[in-house]
Amino acid sequence: MSLPRLTRIVLAALVPAAALLHAVTSHADTLDDIKSRGKMIVAIDPTFAPYEYTDASNAIVGYDPAILAAVAKRLGVTIEYQRMAFSGIIPGLLAHSFDMEGSALNVTAERAKRIAYVVPTSKTVNGALVRLDFKKIAAKPTPESLAGMTGAVKTGSAPESILKQFNETLKSRNLAPINILSVDSVDQTVAALMTRRADFVFDDLTVLAGVVRQNPGKMKLTGELGPSQWISLATRPEDTRLNKAISDEILAMKKSGELARLQKQYLGVTFDTPSADFIPAQ
Repeated sequence: MSLPRLTRIVLAALVPAAALLHAVTSHADTLDDIKSRGKMIVAIDPTFAPYEYTDASNAIVGYDPAILAAVAKRLGVTIEYQRMAFSGIIPGLLAHSFDMEGSALNVTAERAKRIAYVVPTSKTVNGALVRLDFKKIAAKPTPESLAGMTGAVKTGSAPESILKQFNETLKSRNLAPINILSVDSVDQTVAALMTRRADFVFDDLTVLAGVVRQNPGKMKLTGELGPSQWISLATRPEDTRLNKAISDEILAMKKSGELARLQKQYLGVTFDTPSADFIPAQ
């Protein structure tokens, strides 16, 4: 039985409208919500100086907040920070608890399966921080030189993963594993070191150099240890337009020299970061 002519006309009119609605919703992402409310909600663990930390007035400052301020200005919005432990940031991001994450993340193939990195903003080279009187780790350490010692790291961090990889190497060589003490913040790793619950702290050298400056005459750094990695911020994989907007601003800052200026100001060094193809192979 054929449909009445009026019904056919109405349906014909609805089909393009439905297609348009599908096209709009399929391209909508968190960027629309941010612009609509005029505010970008960012999760951050402000215990990772010089990347993100709090000043004397408890305001969140550092290298990443400076970059995020430029992104917010580009989008014409403000930033609302949600403070939380580093270990909860990626789960919270994937649970849509906030718009994006604003803590420095090491770029790894494993994480790239779950989150979408923006273009890198920095580079990490790890090392060990020890008490000034500690003589058991050489100035140029190797994984083998850490065998049987206790290392403090942040829970869920790339340094924690690297120590676990070191333990695989030590196991294959029939050496004692590193006892990994995982805690929530850099401050807690340093406290573990100074109370002798840990023999060393393993983290990014730019971060550890700041700890040494804050504690003169108490600690020292060993040399580089382990692989280097790019550092970035991240969005959910489906938020492609938000991710691109953030990346575009970082690339503009790189072109103008502003990114290098912020690196020098906060990190003490500059890095020539890539614009594409920075995810490591599995």
